Amino acid sequence: MPTTCRHRPPQPGLWTGRAGHGVRPGLDFVRFALAQWRPGTDAAVVDDVLLVAAELLANVADHAGGTLALELRLDPRGERLRIDVTDASRAEPRIFPARAGQPHHRGLRILDHIASAWGCRPHATGKAVWAEIRLP
Repeated sequence: MPTTCRHRPPQPGLWTGRAGHGVRPGLDFVRFALAQWRPGTDAAVVDDVLLVAAELLANVADHAGGTLALELRLDPRGERLRIDVTDASRAEPRIFPARAGQPHHRGLRILDHIASAWGCRPHATGKAVWAEIRLP
């Protein structure tokens, strides 16, 4: 009978799409991957993961456009989820000052509050904005 290793880290998940198709397909991918990798994850944690992913995907739609890639990686212990969103723009994300009555430019503030770490790294054809979320 074959044996399985319960502690083997899952393979990274990769989804590609177009910024003009909205964030929903990417969020469906994140929800499915998290359910497969961490079944029974608390609903509030799932909501936080989806909110961070939505903000990263929306930033591409609003500021970069074109093709994007979303990659998920769960660390070997299953304690941290990393979300990378890659696009073809070299413009780095910036946190803007919050202004009363202005509904825009709040996404990175939300991301900064929820994620345990986040950043941006350039690559040959654009950049990747990433965020890590601790999973209890």
